[in-house]
Amino acid sequence: MGKVAVLFRVVPESPETDINVIKQKIEKIVSVKDFRVEPLAFGINQLKILVVSDDKEGLGNIEDKLKKISGVASAEVESVTLI
Repeated sequence: MGKVAVLFRVVPESPETDINVIKQKIEKIVSVKDFRVEPLAFGINQLKILVVSDDKEGLGNIEDKLKKISGVASAEVESVTLI
């Protein structure tokens, strides 16, 4: 089996949501290789998170864990690359 690099987009619930708190919670769930904060709309910033994992580990499982974090409105896979 190989490894995959997965880029997730995580959107907070509101502009008042502390992105740093969300980052800390994400780091407790998955091993993150890179974080980027990018503007989305109406003062809301989104997180782009790069995760490297085994391809046998379900991406849906990671996505579901990200969605369950308090303060997160949505989380979705943006891209997947085999490495």
